Amino acid sequence: MTMPEQDTDTMQALRALEDSRSSVRLRAALALGTTPDPGFIATLVERCAVEPEFSVREILTWALTRHPAAITVPQLLGELRSERAQARSQALHTLSKIRDRQAWPAITRALLSDADDEVARSAWRAAVALVPDGEEPGLAAVLSTQLGRGEREMQLSLSRALIALGEVILPPLRTAMADLDPRVRGHAIATERLLRDPDAGFEFAVEEAKRVVALGRTGQEG
Repeated sequence: MTMPEQDTDTMQALRALEDSRSSVRLRAALALGTTPDPGFIATLVERCAVEPEFSVREILTWALTRHPAAITVPQLLGELRSERAQARSQALHTLSKIRDRQAWPAITRALLSDADDEVARSAWRAAVALVPDGEEPGLAAVLSTQLGRGEREMQLSLSRALIALGEVILPPLRTAMADLDPRVRGHAIATERLLRDPDAGFEFAVEEAKRVVALGRTGQEG
């Protein structure tokens, strides 16, 4: 009995996800997303955890978004408990693209403060995408505990996540502006400046925050 052509193509695409050539893996992920089938989901999720190329991971995420959320989301939630940082970060990234609110309870404080920077950044973006109406102040309070973390790109990611929540971030920002750690104070001031004037740019806001911290002010004055 001859296997149907589509089944043969599918099996080849699934095997190709492990090819040593990234171009082959990318085409395979594209094929599996173009013709979605619930039977692909587990393999796509597993590959997300180990795929070394960013561009291929993006197509894997796209392929997963093409499948039913009712099946995909539970499997992604299981990845959030993985010991592998990439499994957690890529699952969070994919959940932020699917935007299914059933994932919200799984975005825990532990993930939002994960020791791995990529996991934490992915958690911030996912949380902002999934937060239910009315939960924004609580999320802002948790995110504000990460102010001052990391280098410029990390801090910009957090500022963007906070700003996406809107005016509810002002109370925790003002608290952080009085923190004993100058990095926390500076990051809080820069974020508040960027909220007030998005066109100013993060670099300008950071430099202004440094000046304010150096002068020993909280940045709440005009």
